[in-house]
Amino acid sequence: MKVIRNIPHESFDITLFWWNQKYILKFEKHHLEQTYKISELDFLEQEVEALITNEGFMKNVLKRFEEMYQDLYKSLDES
Repeated sequence: MKVIRNIPHESFDITLFWWNQKYILKFEKHHLEQTYKISELDFLEQEVEALITNEGFMKNVLKRFEEMYQDLYKSLDES
């Protein structure tokens, strides 16, 4: 797997990889991560990187992290 670049962001770590004819866009916040696999046949690298400037997409990524934390801690409290 090749790291294309690390992308700075105030809320989480973002890394763009290339592997197996796919761009892999990985978001990490503390001990959780979200990964998006995008075929290089469907999108250019610049289009994948443009997702970072898409305000709606980034808000959804942050919201999903919040939901993941809630789900995790709720499940841990129940067990």
